[in-house]
Amino acid sequence: MALINENFLKLKAGYLFPEIARRVKAFTEANPEAAKRLIRCGIGDVTEALPEAVRYAMHEAVDEMGNRGTFKGYGPEQGYDFLRKAIAENDFQARGINVDADEIFISDGSKCDTGNILDIFGKGNKIAITDPVYPVYVDTNVMIGNTGDADENGAYAGLHYLKCGPENGFVPAIPNERVDLVYLCYPNNPTGATATRAQLEAWVQYALKNDTIILYDAAYEAFIQDDSIPRSIFEIEGARDCAIEFRSFSKNGGFTGMRCAFVVIPKGLMGKTASGEKQAIHPLWSRRHSTKFNGASYIIQKGAEALYTAEGKSQVKALIEHYMGNAKLLVQACKDAGLAVYGGVNAPYVWVKTPSGLTSWQMFDKMLNEANVVITPGSGFGSAGEGYFRISAFNSRANVEEVCTRIKALTK
Repeated sequence: MALINENFLKLKAGYLFPEIARRVKAFTEANPEAAKRLIRCGIGDVTEALPEAVRYAMHEAVDEMGNRGTFKGYGPEQGYDFLRKAIAENDFQARGINVDADEIFISDGSKCDTGNILDIFGKGNKIAITDPVYPVYVDTNVMIGNTGDADENGAYAGLHYLKCGPENGFVPAIPNERVDLVYLCYPNNPTGATATRAQLEAWVQYALKNDTIILYDAAYEAFIQDDSIPRSIFEIEGARDCAIEFRSFSKNGGFTGMRCAFVVIPKGLMGKTASGEKQAIHPLWSRRHSTKFNGASYIIQKGAEALYTAEGKSQVKALIEHYMGNAKLLVQACKDAGLAVYGGVNAPYVWVKTPSGLTSWQMFDKMLNEANVVITPGSGFGSAGEGYFRISAFNSRANVEEVCTRIKALTK
């Protein structure tokens, strides 16, 4: 009988979102009439149609695939040059950020990338994560064997937890001890918080001093409304020597069902071998990518490229304005209901304190059963998320307005 990877047995219950789906399914089966009123504001899935520029580009790409002379088979695993160049020029170089096209790796999603990046790092690294945190960062470290067992609060031995709350604006303090890898996500999922330039400068200085690599998830950078807030870790001097950045087209371009993202790894970024010799990270990820991934589809990459056209940029702007308009309504509704609320200003997530001492899952059940609205319980993001819940602004305006009405009615 084949041996299994027993690290999977350390994982707590089910992954957060399948557990939400399970509870919602049970509710809808038991309450078919109420299920007709159900509005989903839990998982951060987009709802609005793909930008027209994307659809047009993909139609053209499909036609190319239907002609033997322009048909494409296997593409470059690292991504087509046309998309890598568009990203480098528009997301970075146009903003004065030093990132070259060959430092960009196209993938099928940031969720995959933030988990797969562990393939190129060895055992024995001290790893820091924020709490609350996007569950993928934790669970993939458990799966690969970087942790011990979880305690009664769900915290895993072997991980260094950086607590975040209202007292620090949900941006963790610099640790007093050194770590090898640290996950940072800003604008943050789930709290909607952002890190200031000064805060990111402090993190980069810490990383340079301690030979730490920052794994920087910037999947929501397009939603930043405040121009003083950095959109990329590479805006910070010295970051090229200590950081990897993850980005996605899922939310700004509506690509959740299309699957296209990218990783930026500077060619000069170094790790080390067990014997202490320096080793560039870039070629390791390139090899991993080439071995385990056959590349995102040509059609999808042509669609992503179209996001950088004048028409595409305008249509992305409209999408962001729509979702951030939703966030503004949700924030105000929660405030009107007397709830303590965070986020929703530079990110499409609203982070809310549960009322009357309810636990996160109690609030989930209350919203589901009494308001017929699906939210995400904060405890699913770590022990520091207990007592909070997340509302996603990804929805139609009509649905969001109805959710606002139900929140106010529920908390009267």
